[in-house]
Parts: sequence; C-alpha cells; structure tokens
Amino acid sequence: VQLQASGGGLVQAGGSLRLSCAASGRIYSINKMGWYRQTSGNQRELVATIIGSGLPNYADSVKGRFTISRGSAKNTVYLQMNGLKPEDTANYYCNLEQDEYGRSRSYWGQGTHVTVSS
Repeated sequence: VQLQASGGGLVQAGGSLRLSCAASGRIYSINKMGWYRQTSGNQRELVATIIGSGLPNYADSVKGRFTISRGSAKNTVYLQMNGLKPEDTANYYCNLEQDEYGRSRSYWGQGTHVTVSS
C-alpha cells in the first residue's frame, strides 16, 4: 500500500489549507484513515481520523477548525484546515489501517509540511 500526501505549504495565521492523501496498491477493507502530525523532537500525534462507517474523530486542539472527509472511492482522505495557528506547524502524515489476512496493518505516507506564520 502506498499513500501519497499533498497540499502542505506556507500560510499565514488564520488561513486555510487542504491536505489530500490517496491510497493505492493492495487495498482491502479499510478500517481507518487519518492524519497525524509531528514536530522536531516530539512524538507523532493524532490530528483526525475517519473510520469505515464515516465517523470522524478529532484531537481537541483542532476541533471546530479542521474537517476530515473521504473521497467517493473511500481510498482518498482530505483534511480541510481552517483558522490555522502557528502551533499547527508540523509535518503531517497520512495513515491507513486495514485488515490483511486477519491482522491489522498500518501504513504511513511520506509526510507533507505545513508552516503557519504569525
């Protein structure tokens, strides 16, 4: 499974960006797709996920500002980020979890960088 993320960039505080992630390869039944972020010296943290039923989950720090959604083919996930803050600056990673022969497997994209200037 390959995950191709795009959409990062530089934006001023209060601005918006939209991240996209497309999954390809041996995709079976996707349990969950989502976005995580990481800054230098810190652990990767949850931003938002969406499970197979379409139910989203958000980190408290982004609730009301970020919206996760899926494409019609369900192998693409988007993250609409509004009201960006300097503390949102990070590398954003796309993640996919699916069942493969009775085991849950997790895949990561290469990351896309978001910089929010004050």
